[in-house]
Amino acid sequence: MNDAAPQNPQRKIRIGWFSFSCCEDNTVIMTEVMNDHWQEWKKLFDFRHARVLKSHNVLDELDIAFIEGAIASETQAEKVKEIRAKSKIVVAIGACAVVGMPSGQRNTFTEGQKKEVEFLIARFGALPKVLKVADVVTVDASVGGCPIDPDKFLAAVNTLAKQFQQS
Repeated sequence: MNDAAPQNPQRKIRIGWFSFSCCEDNTVIMTEVMNDHWQEWKKLFDFRHARVLKSHNVLDELDIAFIEGAIASETQAEKVKEIRAKSKIVVAIGACAVVGMPSGQRNTFTEGQKKEVEFLIARFGALPKVLKVADVVTVDASVGGCPIDPDKFLAAVNTLAKQFQQS
Protein backbone atom coordinates (compact mmCIF):
# COMPACT_ATOMS: atom_id res chain seq x y z
CA MET A 1 0.00 0.00 0.00
CA ASN A 2 1.39 3.38 -1.02
CA ASP A 3 0.63 6.13 1.53
CA ALA A 4 2.57 8.81 -0.32
CA ALA A 5 0.60 11.94 -1.26
CA PRO A 6 0.48 12.81 -4.94
CA GLN A 7 3.25 15.18 -6.02
CA ASN A 8 2.08 18.72 -6.89
CA PRO A 9 -1.65 18.05 -7.07
CA GLN A 10 -3.31 20.36 -9.59
CA ARG A 11 -5.67 22.85 -7.97
CA LYS A 12 -9.08 22.88 -9.58
CA ILE A 13 -10.03 25.95 -11.59
CA ARG A 14 -12.64 27.93 -9.65
CA ILE A 15 -15.61 28.72 -11.90
CA GLY A 16 -18.64 30.97 -11.53
CA TRP A 17 -21.63 31.10 -13.89
CA PHE A 18 -23.90 34.13 -13.55
CA SER A 19 -27.07 35.14 -15.40
CA PHE A 20 -28.56 38.60 -15.62
CA SER A 21 -31.20 40.00 -18.04
CA CYS A 22 -31.61 37.33 -20.68
CA CYS A 23 -33.51 34.19 -21.56
CA GLU A 24 -30.73 31.98 -20.08
CA ASP A 25 -30.38 29.97 -23.30
CA ASN A 26 -26.62 29.91 -22.79
CA THR A 27 -27.03 28.30 -19.40
CA VAL A 28 -28.87 25.52 -21.22
CA ILE A 29 -26.02 25.26 -23.75
CA MET A 30 -23.43 25.12 -20.95
CA THR A 31 -25.28 22.30 -19.21
CA GLU A 32 -25.66 20.41 -22.49
CA VAL A 33 -21.92 20.72 -23.16
CA MET A 34 -21.31 19.61 -19.58
CA ASN A 35 -23.32 16.44 -20.26
CA ASP A 36 -20.67 15.45 -22.79
CA HIS A 37 -17.67 16.60 -20.73
CA TRP A 38 -18.72 15.95 -17.14
CA GLN A 39 -16.08 13.31 -16.39
CA GLU A 40 -13.18 15.58 -17.38
CA TRP A 41 -14.75 18.77 -16.00
CA LYS A 42 -15.39 17.38 -12.52
CA LYS A 43 -11.63 16.74 -12.19
CA LEU A 44 -10.69 20.14 -13.64
CA PHE A 45 -13.28 22.62 -12.33
CA ASP A 46 -14.61 23.66 -8.95
CA PHE A 47 -18.00 25.21 -9.68
CA ARG A 48 -18.14 27.76 -6.86
CA HIS A 49 -21.22 29.57 -8.15
CA ALA A 50 -23.67 28.14 -10.68
CA ARG A 51 -27.32 28.29 -9.62
CA VAL A 52 -28.33 25.81 -12.31
CA LEU A 53 -25.94 23.19 -10.88
CA LYS A 54 -26.13 23.63 -7.13
CA SER A 55 -28.21 25.13 -4.36
CA HIS A 56 -25.31 26.38 -2.19
CA ASN A 57 -23.33 28.96 -4.15
CA VAL A 58 -20.30 30.92 -3.02
CA LEU A 59 -18.98 34.13 -4.52
CA ASP A 60 -15.38 34.20 -3.41
CA GLU A 61 -12.13 34.08 -5.36
CA LEU A 62 -12.87 32.87 -8.87
CA ASP A 63 -10.47 32.02 -11.63
CA ILE A 64 -13.10 32.37 -14.36
CA ALA A 65 -16.49 34.05 -14.18
CA PHE A 66 -18.87 33.46 -17.07
CA ILE A 67 -21.48 36.21 -17.25
CA GLU A 68 -24.60 35.76 -19.34
CA GLY A 69 -27.15 38.51 -19.91
CA ALA A 70 -27.32 42.26 -20.20
CA ILE A 71 -27.18 44.62 -17.24
CA ALA A 72 -30.54 46.31 -16.74
CA SER A 73 -30.45 47.69 -13.19
CA GLU A 74 -28.09 49.33 -10.74
CA THR A 75 -28.35 46.22 -8.53
CA GLN A 76 -27.15 44.08 -11.44
CA ALA A 77 -24.35 46.55 -12.21
CA GLU A 78 -23.15 46.38 -8.60
CA LYS A 79 -23.25 42.57 -8.65
CA VAL A 80 -21.21 42.47 -11.89
CA LYS A 81 -18.65 44.79 -10.30
CA GLU A 82 -18.42 42.45 -7.30
CA ILE A 83 -17.98 39.45 -9.61
CA ARG A 84 -15.24 41.29 -11.55
CA ALA A 85 -13.42 42.20 -8.33
CA LYS A 86 -13.36 38.53 -7.28
CA SER A 87 -12.43 37.03 -10.66
CA LYS A 88 -9.16 36.68 -12.53
CA ILE A 89 -10.94 36.35 -15.88
CA VAL A 90 -14.42 37.50 -16.89
CA VAL A 91 -16.04 36.00 -19.98
CA ALA A 92 -19.15 37.60 -21.49
CA ILE A 93 -21.41 34.81 -22.72
CA GLY A 94 -24.07 35.30 -25.39
CA ALA A 95 -25.44 38.23 -27.34
CA CYS A 96 -27.07 39.99 -24.39
CA ALA A 97 -23.78 40.05 -22.44
CA VAL A 98 -21.59 40.80 -25.46
CA VAL A 99 -23.68 43.42 -27.32
CA GLY A 100 -26.61 44.08 -24.99
CA MET A 101 -29.21 42.73 -27.40
CA PRO A 102 -31.88 41.46 -27.60
CA SER A 103 -32.39 42.26 -23.89
CA GLY A 104 -31.60 45.90 -24.62
CA GLN A 105 -34.34 46.21 -27.21
CA ARG A 106 -35.89 49.09 -25.27
CA ASN A 107 -32.72 51.10 -25.99
CA THR A 108 -33.99 51.43 -29.56
CA PHE A 109 -37.52 52.56 -28.65
CA THR A 110 -38.96 55.81 -29.94
CA GLU A 111 -39.88 58.48 -27.38
CA GLY A 112 -43.51 57.34 -27.56
CA GLN A 113 -42.57 53.72 -26.91
CA LYS A 114 -40.33 54.77 -24.01
CA LYS A 115 -43.29 56.61 -22.43
CA GLU A 116 -45.33 53.40 -22.59
CA VAL A 117 -42.78 51.46 -20.52
CA GLU A 118 -41.73 54.17 -18.06
CA PHE A 119 -43.88 52.61 -15.33
CA LEU A 120 -42.07 49.26 -15.76
CA ILE A 121 -38.65 50.90 -15.65
CA ALA A 122 -39.65 52.66 -12.43
CA ARG A 123 -41.29 49.57 -10.89
CA PHE A 124 -38.24 47.37 -11.43
CA GLY A 125 -35.60 50.02 -10.77
CA ALA A 126 -34.18 49.62 -14.26
CA LEU A 127 -31.36 51.69 -15.64
CA PRO A 128 -32.34 54.25 -18.31
CA LYS A 129 -30.41 52.13 -20.82
CA VAL A 130 -29.69 48.38 -20.84
CA LEU A 131 -25.92 47.77 -20.88
CA LYS A 132 -23.63 45.07 -22.21
CA VAL A 133 -21.30 43.64 -19.59
CA ALA A 134 -18.27 45.52 -20.99
CA ASP A 135 -20.09 48.81 -20.35
CA VAL A 136 -19.85 48.03 -16.62
CA VAL A 137 -16.62 46.04 -16.13
CA THR A 138 -13.57 44.91 -18.06
CA VAL A 139 -14.26 41.75 -20.05
CA ASP A 140 -11.32 39.48 -20.86
CA ALA A 141 -13.01 37.21 -23.40
CA SER A 142 -16.39 36.73 -25.01
CA VAL A 143 -18.46 34.13 -26.80
CA GLY A 144 -21.25 35.76 -28.77
CA GLY A 145 -24.45 34.34 -30.18
CA CYS A 146 -28.03 33.82 -29.17
CA PRO A 147 -27.64 31.10 -28.21
CA ILE A 148 -23.89 30.56 -28.22
CA ASP A 149 -22.38 27.95 -30.51
CA PRO A 150 -21.51 24.96 -28.28
CA ASP A 151 -18.25 24.33 -30.17
CA LYS A 152 -17.11 27.95 -29.75
CA PHE A 153 -17.98 27.80 -26.06
CA LEU A 154 -16.06 24.55 -25.61
CA ALA A 155 -13.05 26.00 -27.48
CA ALA A 156 -13.08 29.04 -25.16
CA VAL A 157 -13.33 26.84 -22.06
CA ASN A 158 -10.46 24.64 -23.27
CA THR A 159 -8.26 27.67 -24.05
CA LEU A 160 -8.90 29.18 -20.62
CA ALA A 161 -8.35 25.85 -18.85
CA LYS A 162 -4.97 25.46 -20.58
CA GLN A 163 -3.97 28.94 -19.43
CA PHE A 164 -4.65 28.01 -15.80
CA GLN A 165 -3.04 24.58 -16.06
CA GLN A 166 0.18 26.18 -17.33
CA SER A 167 0.33 28.79 -14.58
